[in-house]
Amino acid sequence: MSQNETKIKVYYDGACPKCIKDRATYEKLAGKAGEDVCWIDITGREQQLRQIGIDPRKALSELHVQDENQRILSEMDAYILLMSKVPVLKPLAWLIGLPLIRPLLAKIYHWQVNRRLRRSGRL
Repeated sequence: MSQNETKIKVYYDGACPKCIKDRATYEKLAGKAGEDVCWIDITGREQQLRQIGIDPRKALSELHVQDENQRILSEMDAYILLMSKVPVLKPLAWLIGLPLIRPLLAKIYHWQVNRRLRRSGRL
């Protein structure tokens, strides 16, 4: 197994300035732990996404992560996995996983993403 296959793969929208900023923030906070993450821009990769079971349209509206066991996680599960890998973000991962917090954050997340996609004409 190659080293790239043991890394978490994050499928993010490289055409989204906020997504790029969020990636940079994560990498800064993650430090050495960030080396275990492979970032993949979904732009123009519809076929590759389909091959691993990600709907390209959903990939625009939800963060997708492939874990070390090749399992695909999306939305809040993807964020929880990413944050749990970084010591300073672990408490936040726990918090967003709480039953009352999680659905509220998911609703806010989808509202923001759909708003961004409508504004850019990509929805």
